[in-house]
Amino acid sequence: MPTPPTSPVASELRAAVTPGAVIFGRSRALRPTGKVLPEHARTHNRALVLQTLYSAGAQSRADVARETGLTRVTISDLVADLIAEGLVVELGQREDARPGKPATLIDVAREAFHIIGIDLSEHEVFRGAVVGLDGQIIDRDEVCRDGATGESAVLLVEALVERLLARTSTPVLGIGIGSPGVVDPHGVVRSAPNLGWSDVALQGRLAARFALPVHVANDANVAVLAEHGSSDHDDLLLVKVGHGVGAGLIIGGRPVVGGGFAAGEIGHVVVGTDGGPRCACGRDGCLEAWVAAPRLTAQLAELGGDGDTGAAASARDDILREAGRRLGIVLAPVVGALNLSEVVLSGPAQLLDGVFHEAAVDTLRKRTMTEFNRDLRLRMSEQAEDIVLRGAAVMVLSGQLGVT
Repeated sequence: MPTPPTSPVASELRAAVTPGAVIFGRSRALRPTGKVLPEHARTHNRALVLQTLYSAGAQSRADVARETGLTRVTISDLVADLIAEGLVVELGQREDARPGKPATLIDVAREAFHIIGIDLSEHEVFRGAVVGLDGQIIDRDEVCRDGATGESAVLLVEALVERLLARTSTPVLGIGIGSPGVVDPHGVVRSAPNLGWSDVALQGRLAARFALPVHVANDANVAVLAEHGSSDHDDLLLVKVGHGVGAGLIIGGRPVVGGGFAAGEIGHVVVGTDGGPRCACGRDGCLEAWVAAPRLTAQLAELGGDGDTGAAASARDDILREAGRRLGIVLAPVVGALNLSEVVLSGPAQLLDGVFHEAAVDTLRKRTMTEFNRDLRLRMSEQAEDIVLRGAAVMVLSGQLGVT
């Protein structure tokens, strides 16, 4: 059974995370964030070969040499090692009308490993999936939270991982987890008020328990990297609305996490000076208190009756419109400061698509300069509810193989 490989080539990306769509292999790669040191050259070249094959599909060794700029001798040496490790396979000879011996095609061994992806961002459940290297969901499971926080919530995560591991007989490349809150590069959840976590060493604990590589990052940072693969822009802000509210940011093709690992923590920005609902963090009027899915769902449930007709429908629209307006207020200075052209919403479509979305767009346009926001697009995510699961899988691909 192959041992999950480890690649230090993405050491800086681990502090951020990394992209994927339904088919990861056709997604766009993130830009590297650091220089390649001489002692890391072989690791870098190895990742370059894997990235080329992963993105382009089956190629000959000569094709890979041309694409990467590496010599044929170097490519031959690297490919031999990758084949020995079970990461690359030969597919047979290319059908070619050109004279000479047909080239042998090689590709990433896409069936060699599975990945466990975990999404902790939902209010009522923790969700997980067994994911293939091409991004396909092979199996899935979930555990009901029942309001669990603290140690009880950690035990639920462990139970979910254990159940998913039992569902695959294929070697597992690693475990990727998208968690709410502030997460440092070592996978320590420094603060996640909704889960009652403070300085929880989730990565270390799970790695010790399951003897597998584990990568943990903020759920919105994971989600934006999944979305990046299907976006036409290298500057992208994704707002993740679930149990809480957070944002993931990519600028110039590079993830932004901040010096304190809290870039995108817009959920606990107080919106306005008129007070507002009490937030889980203890303050009044945080964006999360206005916009988080459980808060909105509870407010709409209090209306009673038929929410689609008459006064109830009007009251429902008022609640969603005000929530969208509050989000627009928080996003306007971010969009203005960074000159963003695309903002993506990820969360329950029944809440965010429609009146909420319209109010957020209207507020953004009113609060930013017209000449700079003329091309601004605010849209719903194309990744649906699996965005964090797929992003978590890509995080493992980056951390273990250097593939982004």
